[in-house]
Amino acid sequence: MSLRRLRRAVALVIALAVGIVRIGLMRLKGPLTAERRGQWFQETTCRVVESLGIRISVTGHPPVRGLIVSNHLSHLDAIIYAAIEPSVMVAKAEISGWPVIGMMARACGTLFVDRSSQSSALAVTEQVAERLKGPLPVLFFPEGTSTDGSEVLRFHSRLFTPAVEAGVPVTTATIRYVIDDGTPERELCWFGDALLVPHLWKALGVTGFFADVRFGEPKVYLHRREAANRTHDEIVAVRNSARVHEEAEMLQPA
Repeated sequence: MSLRRLRRAVALVIALAVGIVRIGLMRLKGPLTAERRGQWFQETTCRVVESLGIRISVTGHPPVRGLIVSNHLSHLDAIIYAAIEPSVMVAKAEISGWPVIGMMARACGTLFVDRSSQSSALAVTEQVAERLKGPLPVLFFPEGTSTDGSEVLRFHSRLFTPAVEAGVPVTTATIRYVIDDGTPERELCWFGDALLVPHLWKALGVTGFFADVRFGEPKVYLHRREAANRTHDEIVAVRNSARVHEEAEMLQPA
């Protein structure tokens, strides 16, 4: 076991423990509004990001309202976005039952959807419509699953419906991971049948990396399928552009 991995693991446990204690104390002081939940989760995830040794690079302006849609690479994605700004997140239903992480996700007001259940998808769509009227933006991953980063899967359009019907803006957020020693991004992606704990253990041992997050311009769409297709294409274009730029820099003489 490397000293780096051990140090980060201890720091992560402390960050999570502090977060749990703080949310308990906050409950004693009155109702947990969306703003209080969001602020608590942002402060907690900032500590988690620091414990993991992750650096975050943000391009563009995180929207303060509306719908945010992103590609999905890892369980780290949600932590990165939460550390950038408070938001209401939509996550798969299984996460609700995870030890510690599930409890914290519920505490911050995450909406859980079972994509195999039409009634669950419909209920969450209605909840998203309500949250879009609130003070925080709503963020979800329309691929419906995480990938190895080699492609951006087709976007499911159902959860775009509330934004389209309400005429609120939709903003793309493109995330990618860059590892300091040149190791492929795939090593930090969590996909397929990979288990959470082994993947997290691997991330703890990475020498150093940063999350590159790029926000697009907010746009209003008239149809949910149009919104899904155009945001998908925008995210693909941003990832491809970033990859080409990075490869060109690597070819530059020292």
